[in-house]
Amino acid sequence: MPGVTTSPAHAEQVAHPSQHGVWLLIGTEEFFLPYESFPWFKGCSADELEFEQPTPGHFYWPRLDVDLTLDMIVHPDAYPLTAQ
Repeated sequence: MPGVTTSPAHAEQVAHPSQHGVWLLIGTEEFFLPYESFPWFKGCSADELEFEQPTPGHFYWPRLDVDLTLDMIVHPDAYPLTAQ
């Protein structure tokens, strides 16, 4: 008999990389991450853009070693880049 699933009913996924940024589907909401505010994603392959949600509101791109919170995604101006 199969065990109980531990996966959420909805999986987080990169919805669509574009020439200006990346669209993320998180649950039932979509968020746009422009390359201007999120330069780590520019030029990445679909494999590199796969991400995890280790805890609610925390997102991690293991192939890029990028961690973001939902607040950083929604309010990028409150988290200016400090490294070049």
